[in-house]
Amino acid sequence: MTLRFAFDNSYARLPERFFARLDPTPVRAPRLLALNEALARELGLDPAALARPEGVEVLAGNRVPEGAEPLAQAYAGHQFGGWVPQLGDGRAILLGEVIDSHRRRRDIQLKGAGRTPFSRGGDGRAWLGPVLREYLVSEAMAAMGIPTTRALAAVATGETVWRETAFPGAVLVRVASSHVRVGTFQYFAARGDIEALRLLTGHVIARHYPEASGAIGLLTEVVARQAELVAAWMSVGFIHGVMNTDNMSVAGETIDYGPCAFMDGYDPGKVFSSIDSFGRYAYDRQPGIAAWNLAQLASCLLPLIAEEETGGDIDRAIAEATEVVHRFGPLWRAAWLRRFGAKLGIEAREEDAALVEELLGLMARAQADFTNAFRALAEGREAVELGHIEGLADWQARWRARLAAEGVDEAAARARMRAASPAIIPRNHRVEEVIQAALGGDLAPFERLARALRAPSDPAPEFDDLRRAPAPGEEVRQTFCGT
Repeated sequence: MTLRFAFDNSYARLPERFFARLDPTPVRAPRLLALNEALARELGLDPAALARPEGVEVLAGNRVPEGAEPLAQAYAGHQFGGWVPQLGDGRAILLGEVIDSHRRRRDIQLKGAGRTPFSRGGDGRAWLGPVLREYLVSEAMAAMGIPTTRALAAVATGETVWRETAFPGAVLVRVASSHVRVGTFQYFAARGDIEALRLLTGHVIARHYPEASGAIGLLTEVVARQAELVAAWMSVGFIHGVMNTDNMSVAGETIDYGPCAFMDGYDPGKVFSSIDSFGRYAYDRQPGIAAWNLAQLASCLLPLIAEEETGGDIDRAIAEATEVVHRFGPLWRAAWLRRFGAKLGIEAREEDAALVEELLGLMARAQADFTNAFRALAEGREAVELGHIEGLADWQARWRARLAAEGVDEAAARARMRAASPAIIPRNHRVEEVIQAALGGDLAPFERLARALRAPSDPAPEFDDLRRAPAPGEEVRQTFCGT
């Protein structure tokens, strides 16, 4: 079977000011490191053809496939609260869009594909470590059922990338339902380009929210999606690390895995990112930041809301948009309670929030491992794993009383808890081990961890060692952006 992409590139049909057209910059010696064969088939691609030299040339950016319309998207954004009027794809090039086997439109993008007009002095490249990190973490999130971009392939470039020192270069082939961000809307709003905002709104509605009506309908849908997404993150102890507006997808997917991390010991104020000096994007601040980002989206849409909803009355448009953004808090709270209720085996009601919060408080005081604590409860091993937590026995008595009140058998509850509580996550120290091995030419640890992460809630016994929390000397306290 020959390599064929059935491209249908809707974003490339928008006006030229939405992007810059350019081909990826070829690399010296492309070599396939990892190929997501299941995802390839889902996209209507032949894995065997992708793995052949011609296919690797495409994945590396050396060959542009027929039907592709390569481009770098324009956007702006607030980075750590500071406004930057022009950002854009500085090292990523969108090859095009395909319709997958489920009739969903998907972007195929090369990350690390070379300089673009938006590179701002950067080299446009990626190095091996962040590429493998994003591959592992994004695929783990997908396996957990959390909306995310996906990793189709990782390719070594045979070139050197300089950061604080020399590293081997790599390209990540990323798949997303789109790459439109809050910052995309900000780019045009900052320029007063109402026509572009109108076109972008129509594009996003047609692509992601066909039932939405106008700008206020779009805002309503994005608010709801983000509430669900952030609740899902928190239910697995995930910290995005860099929730800038240019890193928030309006499709409600997790995007841009930079200094991301999963918590080990539970700490609601936990920060990993080396550049987050003030804890803006700490674990427990993620809901508030998401709401702040949504307020920036709402401000971009105000001219359209006034035009469509209020007869040009901007004050009424502000009131309507504010009311929609304010829905985020209750929606997030409901999603958070539902997620954590499942981790306790109950259909949680608002009065159950105290039961969840009490357990989290016990875990925080004991610095209990987030993943292993919930998994121990799910597997009935809490006496062994969590017996040191002061107050746990009293909490368990209240939890069992709550199960009895709902008429839920404890065994059935624990089965539900296992489905909601992964046993294996891409722990920071394991990811670092994988990267160090790969830098030495050994991909076996990467391949093993990738296999384990495909079934996070039902892992094979051969992966039991990957469930272990880091020993004191193994703990990773900081993560870094790859740019």
